[in-house]
Formats: sequence, structure tokens, C-alpha cells
Amino acid sequence: MNITKSPFGKTEKGETVDLFILTNNSGASVKITNYGGIITDIIVPDKHDELENVVMGFDKIEDYFSKAYKKAKPYFGAIIGRYANRINKGQFTIEGVEYQVPQNLDSIALHGGFIGFDKKIWNAVIEKSEDEVSILLSYTSPHLEEGFPGNLSVVVKYSWNNRNELIMDYFATSDKPTHLNLTNHAYFNLNGFIGDILGHEVIIHADHYTEVDGQSIPTGNLSNVDGSCMDFRKPHKIGERIDLAEGNGYDHNYVIKDFDNTLRLSASATDPESGRKLEVLTTEPGVQFYTANYLDGALSRGDIIFNKRNGVCLETQHFPDSPNQPGFPSTLLKPGEKFRSKTVYKFSNLRQ
Repeated sequence: MNITKSPFGKTEKGETVDLFILTNNSGASVKITNYGGIITDIIVPDKHDELENVVMGFDKIEDYFSKAYKKAKPYFGAIIGRYANRINKGQFTIEGVEYQVPQNLDSIALHGGFIGFDKKIWNAVIEKSEDEVSILLSYTSPHLEEGFPGNLSVVVKYSWNNRNELIMDYFATSDKPTHLNLTNHAYFNLNGFIGDILGHEVIIHADHYTEVDGQSIPTGNLSNVDGSCMDFRKPHKIGERIDLAEGNGYDHNYVIKDFDNTLRLSASATDPESGRKLEVLTTEPGVQFYTANYLDGALSRGDIIFNKRNGVCLETQHFPDSPNQPGFPSTLLKPGEKFRSKTVYKFSNLRQ
């Protein structure tokens, strides 16, 4: 196991950014920057043991500040917070006090506001053991940053091991009651971006998903997947029924079956051509299944152009708009409580 640190450039404000490369004994590796905790690369073997990157990202920090990236707002591989996904009208009430957070997607608060955790410089500490290398990223979000109450201390620990598992441990405390929903926004393409992800076979362990209105805000109802294009309890190729999905493709929060705050398998994706398989385990109650519906080819990495449906996200999370939905699992974090969440991206391959 090995971990290295190297300069990755500077932000628009001149802040120094580092890149950390976590490599296991087989040569598989993960690259993570302390700017937004962004995963720029996950390089894992196919069925012929050929190593390729399977996530959307860039080789240069400058690409994350380009006009095209700012316009697209894809959040490639970043830590999302304080609140991942949507809050209706950017409003919620805690103990009789109403809070207004930025409405950065029409009338909706999305992914923590205009300057969320994906745009922060995180303090980084390296840890290393015989079977695992880690970076601990920490950030303190001050009271009312992007409108959210409480001085919030957050630690995200990324670990990479010899089993090709990327483990993400999230920890947080607050000195005031606040709402918190953390995730990572990686876009996967298990064929190494040779083509789109429509041939990926997906399983999602969920009987229901959160019903939404025309702005993707939950109604509070849970829709049964039975007999619909939303049913991934058995493997289906993404492209098999995507045109039947509401909106522009899949962009839905699934309710993980038998959620009990323990680490459990929530979803998986397999690319039959490369033989690569991704399993997603989490302690979270939901997973957002998103098929890169709004990428339009304006972003690229070398010869690879990031087009619509060239990537798939499986974002582990609490449900969208939970602060305004009393029937959903709560996202309220109170003083004296310790927030903890774990997600594992486990990679394997189907060798011939």
C-alpha cells in the first residue's frame, strides 16, 4: 500500500491544492484532491486485468473552474454538503426558527448552495497501515454559512485497501441544531468511457422511491416500483427502459429496503463488456440513481468527451427535502450528537 501527495495547482483565489494518490498492492489506485474532496480517478482492472479510470474528472485543477464547468454544475466526484440534493424553496424551520438557504436552482436549494463543500479547501492528514491507506479531510463550516445554522465540524475519511474498496466515513458535530445530508457525487463508467452506460446492468435493493413533483421535490409519498421502469430489484440494463422514466432519464431517490442504520448492500452496477462490477454499501436510507441526463459534450478530458448518459451516479444519502418532510428519516443534527455515516464503493471484475 502506498500514498503520495503532489501539487495540483491553485484555486481562482490562489489557494494551493494538493492531489493524493492512494495505490494498493495490485496497482489499482484512487486520486483525490483536497479541493472539494473531489475524486478525480478510480483506476481499477477489467476482466483482463487492464487498469482504466472509471470516474469522470479532470487532470488539471483549472478545469474545475472553467466557464463550461460552472455552467454545467456537474459536481464531478465531490463531497456534497451541507445538504445533498434538494430543499424546497430553500426553507426549513428548526425549533420555531425559519431558515432561508440559497435558491441556486430556480426556487430550490441544491447541494448546499452556491459555495458548498464541493468548493472548499479541506485540511488533509495522511494515514497508512499494512492493508489500507487513508486521507482524513476536515472542514469547519461556520454558523450561517450558506444560511445553515450552527458551527459544523466535518471529517470525511477516504480509505483504499487491497480489496479494491473505497471506504468513505463521514463524521460531524454541530453546536446548534442543523440539518445535514452528506454524499459523494462520483459519476461512474465501468467500461472506461469507451461508450455510454446504457449497457450497464444495475440492481437497486429498493421496493419504493420517493415520488416527486415537476421540480423533483418529494411529495411525501413513496411510490412502489412494481411493474414500472423504476424496478431494479433484478438486474436490468440502464438503457432498457430509460426512455420510460419521468423527466430526462433516471434521477430518483430510492428507499433502501430494510434500512436500519447498518452497513448494507444498496445497489450494484456491472458492465458486461469490461467485466467490471461496482457494489455500493451504505448506512444511509437512500440512494440517488442519476444517469448524467444534462451533460452535453461541453466538458472533456483529453480525447474523452463527457456526454449525456456517459456516466451513472449512485449517491448514498438521506432523502431530498427531508427537513420539510416529517415522514422521512430525519436529517436533524443536535448539539451533543455525533453524526456518522459510511459508504463503500467495492470494485471487482468477472474474469474469463
